[in-house]
Amino acid sequence: MDALAGLLEGPRSRGAFMIRACFDPPWSVRIADRAPLSVMTMAHGTAWLVPDQGEPRLIKPGDIAIARGPDPYTCADTPDREPQAVIHPGGRCTTPDGQELKDYIDLGTRTWGARTEGSVQMLVGTYSMHGEIKGRLLDALPPLLVLSGDVWESPFTRLLADEITKDEPGQEVVLDRMLDLMLISSLRAWFSRPDAEAPSWYRALGDPVVGQVLRLIQDDPAHSWTVAGLAEKAGVSRAALARNFTELVGEPPMAYLTGWRLALAADLLRDTEQTLASIARQVGYGSAFALSVAFKRVYGISPTEHRDGAA
Repeated sequence: MDALAGLLEGPRSRGAFMIRACFDPPWSVRIADRAPLSVMTMAHGTAWLVPDQGEPRLIKPGDIAIARGPDPYTCADTPDREPQAVIHPGGRCTTPDGQELKDYIDLGTRTWGARTEGSVQMLVGTYSMHGEIKGRLLDALPPLLVLSGDVWESPFTRLLADEITKDEPGQEVVLDRMLDLMLISSLRAWFSRPDAEAPSWYRALGDPVVGQVLRLIQDDPAHSWTVAGLAEKAGVSRAALARNFTELVGEPPMAYLTGWRLALAADLLRDTEQTLASIARQVGYGSAFALSVAFKRVYGISPTEHRDGAA
């Protein structure tokens, strides 16, 4: 499993908020839902995405945009349009002054806006989970990224447009997996650009030595890895591995291993009912006590507090 797959495998979308938003100009919606990540693509028409900090970005059919929360932003037909509606946490919608919303209404299955056949139709998928592994990925992304259709060639927009308004058994699972595929394919295209400012762990995958060590750690975090053992597997000296790994990844091998193990533990605590001892074994700690000590040192709370907070 490579680094990008590893980061996306754990916190997959589960009942993600999916909607087809339909508008006719003039229109403008303020997004203040504090969601960790939203994926947007245009089925018809164009839209401006206006972050509070940074330049407005135009998205067209075939483009895809990814907004990293929790900072708010505005979607509109022009970059200077004042918001007519505000989306709050939990999907609650109001006017900018907090009154009942009348201009935009529920138009049917996963469809919202002014009218069903609006000239602008935006497909939006919003992740609601805050996973620690995903957090490493989110930290590597800008607040707003846009990939044009010539960079991100994908059939997913058409498929999502066909599926998003269906009301069939298992439809939420179908949409969740489609959203995951859109995210993975778009981020892969984003990080693969010649001018990409990819995170250090992603760039390090291309190194024949450090990339191999990253995969060893991610594929088997429970193994009792040491710098000497990793160096032997990679066919280099301990000193060379420590130097090259730190230079490319930004932290020493053992620090990266600890961060990866604790991120896995955080997701397992949130997403499963496994005992702390079972999780400790899976992520490479000899006992629940050892995991608890390491977890609290890094996150500032105990594993139990983390689990209770996620619940």
